[in-house]
Amino acid sequence: MSEFTSGFWEIYIGAITIVSILACLVLLLTMSSRRVSGGATETTGHTWDEDLGEYNNPLPRWWMWMFILTIVFSLGYLAFYPGLAFYKGGGNWSSTGQYDEEIKQADAQFGPMFQKFASRDIKDLARDPEARAVGQKLFLNNCAQCHASDAGGSRGFPNLTDKDWLYGGEPETIEATIANGRKGVMPAFGAILGSEGPRDVAHYVFSLSGRTHDSIRAARGREKFQTICAACHGAEGKGNPQLGAPNLTDKIWLHGSSEEAVVETITGGRNNLMPAHKELLGDAKVHVLAAYVYGLSNPAPGGK
Repeated sequence: MSEFTSGFWEIYIGAITIVSILACLVLLLTMSSRRVSGGATETTGHTWDEDLGEYNNPLPRWWMWMFILTIVFSLGYLAFYPGLAFYKGGGNWSSTGQYDEEIKQADAQFGPMFQKFASRDIKDLARDPEARAVGQKLFLNNCAQCHASDAGGSRGFPNLTDKDWLYGGEPETIEATIANGRKGVMPAFGAILGSEGPRDVAHYVFSLSGRTHDSIRAARGREKFQTICAACHGAEGKGNPQLGAPNLTDKIWLHGSSEEAVVETITGGRNNLMPAHKELLGDAKVHVLAAYVYGLSNPAPGGK
């Protein structure tokens, strides 16, 4: 990636910017000559509809002055803001600095509210309408891109409104997941199981949740499952929250429940990443967000 972070590109873009501005100025100068009053009218030689000619007149003065003003503005902009290679601009402005300043202002305004929430228990906070409203906004801004705005999830991204949790649904566990992230790995077993092994194991897995399956394939897949898969998913296939290994005895499928999808998972494996949000949001906001997520699958009686 060094070719994209080299200082050459800053110089390259800065040079193109200056050359472009100067080229516009040269264009204006070459098009600014006035036509002598009473002189012969020149044309460009282009004619349409037999007699509609294109005159070679200079640009209107008002248009030229507007163009000149844009050039002056662009030079002033480059003098004040960073846009020319390593020159940082007379105004000492940067997008990072503006972001940091906005974060400071937001922390000063909303910090006391989040600190008030931080001292309360997650279960209690999940039933507080004010905390839920704040948590929902945090969720929509930071989590909805993967888990959907209704937290219903999608293929590869868990549904947060049910009772199925890969790492456990206790309030403290949810908070740890949001803060520190998770990295789930399902190894690829295609090379170990051979051409038909993944399909045999898939049908055995189907039998664990009572799905329609090929009993002959399931019988062959049972031994392979106990030898290879039980280490993570357990001998009964009920999963292991310590490892994030899903329960295979229910009807919830993270990457699809079709035979092709399950065989693909067993053959090629899966890699799931839940990003850590502690550094981005801070402990207090993570606490409120955890309360909101907990409340999605543990609503208060009467939905209030």
